[in-house]
Amino acid sequence: MKLKSIHHIAIICSNYEVSKAFYTETLGLEIIRETYREQRNSWKLDLALNGHYILELFSFPNVPERPSYPEACGLRHLAFACENIDQHILDLSLKGVKCEPVRVDEFTGKQFTFFSVFECKVIFR
Repeated sequence: MKLKSIHHIAIICSNYEVSKAFYTETLGLEIIRETYREQRNSWKLDLALNGHYILELFSFPNVPERPSYPEACGLRHLAFACENIDQHILDLSLKGVKCEPVRVDEFTGKQFTFFSVFECKVIFR
């Protein structure tokens, strides 16, 4: 078996409207489709980055909280590639998102930062 790529990442949101706004307005992901699933009392939002389907956001009633620190089992972070990490950090800070100090990956030599968004951390490389 030889895999080609990651098809998408699924996230269950603690606050659907806030998560939707963050991923579409702050990060600029494009909405492919938004569906209300009445039998589950749940929204499903399919998002794309540069025309490529990448992320599913789900809302469910009464989801348990996920502990953040120390790290818990489950999704650890999302990683997005970017051309200019400093510009992205500036853009996020102007939108009220705080980033951790930039670090350098000891194996790849690439810069990265983390910022927390609701259920998970996101990393720019």
